[in-house]
Amino acid sequence: MLFNSYVFMLAFLPLTLAGYFLLGRLPERNPANKIFLILASFVFYGWNNPSYVPIIVCSILVNYVLSQGMLRAERKAVRLPLMLLGLFLNLGVLFWFKYHDFFCENLNAALGTSFTVHHLMLPLGISFFTFQQLSYVIDSYRHAVPRYNLFDYALFVTFFPQLIAGPIVLHSEIVPQFADPGNRRPNSENFAPGLFAFARGLAKKVLVADTFAAAVEAGFAGAAGLNTAEAWFVAVGYTLQLYFDFSGYCDMATGIGLMFNIRIPMNFNSPYKSLNIREFWQRWHMTLSRFLTNYIYFPLGGSRRGTLRTAVNLMIVFLASGLWHGAGWLFLLWGLLHGAASVLYRLFRRQWDALHPALQWIATFVFVTVCWVFFRAERLADAVAILRAMFIMDFGPLSASITSAFALPGGFHPGYNALYMLVWYVASLTACLGMRNVYERTMDFKPGWLNAFVTVALIVVCTLSLSRVSVFLYFNF
Repeated sequence: MLFNSYVFMLAFLPLTLAGYFLLGRLPERNPANKIFLILASFVFYGWNNPSYVPIIVCSILVNYVLSQGMLRAERKAVRLPLMLLGLFLNLGVLFWFKYHDFFCENLNAALGTSFTVHHLMLPLGISFFTFQQLSYVIDSYRHAVPRYNLFDYALFVTFFPQLIAGPIVLHSEIVPQFADPGNRRPNSENFAPGLFAFARGLAKKVLVADTFAAAVEAGFAGAAGLNTAEAWFVAVGYTLQLYFDFSGYCDMATGIGLMFNIRIPMNFNSPYKSLNIREFWQRWHMTLSRFLTNYIYFPLGGSRRGTLRTAVNLMIVFLASGLWHGAGWLFLLWGLLHGAASVLYRLFRRQWDALHPALQWIATFVFVTVCWVFFRAERLADAVAILRAMFIMDFGPLSASITSAFALPGGFHPGYNALYMLVWYVASLTACLGMRNVYERTMDFKPGWLNAFVTVALIVVCTLSLSRVSVFLYFNF
C-alpha cells in the first residue's frame, strides 16, 4: 500500500488510528492495541501482493526464536552458532530474492554455466526489515537487548510507517515508546506536528519528485541524443527527484509515527548542504550509514588499524552499500566511487578543508550528481552517454520531451516551459539548501492558523493530484 494513495489516506490510516487508540483504552497489560497494529501492518504490507506476508511472518518468527535462545544462553559458545545461523538465514533469504539471478546471470555469461534464473519478484522492503532484524540478532548475541515478548518484537519489525522504505530503526528506539502508557491515548501535541510532517512529505513526493520524474525518465530514455544543457538538467533533475522522493517518504513516515505518539529516528538531515563526502553520508540515509558503521565498519577494525586497513574497510562498507541498494554492476560502481571519494577525503582532509566553503560545496554536489547518474542508469552505456554530454560543452535547446513535464496546467504558454523548468530547479535547490528540514521543524513545532492552513491546503492539492500516483523509488531496494 502506498502512503500517496486514496485507500491509505481515506481509509487505512484513519481506521488504524481509531482502532489502535480505542484498544489503547484497555488496561495497560492488555496487548490488544499492539496486536491490532501488527495485523494492520500486515494488511498494509500485503495489500498489493498478499504472498509477501508469509515471508515476513516466517522471518519474524525465526529471528525471534533465535534471539530468545541467545538471550537465555550464558555461554558465548552456545550463542555463537545461533548467531551464525541467524546471519545465514537472513542473508540467505535476501540473497535468494535479491541477488540470486544477478549472480547466476553473470556466472553463466562468464563461465558458460547454465544456472537457472528464476526472475523472482523482490518482496517489498526486504532489505530494510532484514537489516533491522540482523541488528537485533547480533545485539542478542552480545546480550545487548532486553527479552521482549513476541508482540513487542513483531511490532518493532512491522510498524507500517517504516516497514517498506525505512528508516532502519533499532529496537531501543521503538519498543520503549510503545511500552509507555502515556502513548496509548491520542495526543494533539504529537498529532498536529505529525500531520504537518505528513502533508509536507506528501507534497515533496506528489508535487515535486513526481514532476522531476517525468523529465528524468525522458532524459534517460534518450541518453544518447542529449546535448550538454539537457544532460545537466537530467542529472540534476534526478538528484532532486531522488532527494524529494526519499526524504518525502521519511517525512511521511515521521508524521504517521507521531500520529501514533511514536518518534521515528531521523533519516535525512539536509544532505545537499554537505561540504564533503563524509558529511554527505552523515546526512543522507543516516540509519543505513549507522547500520553499516556499527555492524560492518567497526567489526572490521574501523580506523584503528592504520591508514591502509582503514581505506580497505571504507571500500568494503561502500561496496556493501552499493550492493544493498541493488543487484547490479552500476550499483557496485556507485558504491566504489563513494568509497574512493571517502578514502581520498580521509587522506587529504586538511587540504580539502582549507578550500573555500563554496568550492567545497560545488565539488561535493557535482560529485554526488555524477554518481547518481550511475545509480539511475539501467545500462552503463546510458550513464557514459549522459556524463559525456555533460562535459563536452555541446550546448543547445532543451527538448520538449524534457521541458513538458513542467508545463503549467492547461498548456498555458507552452513556449515558456523551459523557463518554468528553470524556476522549478532553482526553487527546489533553494529549498534543499536554505530551508530547515521537516524533522527539525517537528521538534519545535508550534500550532497556528498559518501552519494549519498550509497543511490542509497541501493535503487537498496532493489528494487531487493522486491520479498520477507513483511508487517511491526506494521501494525498489
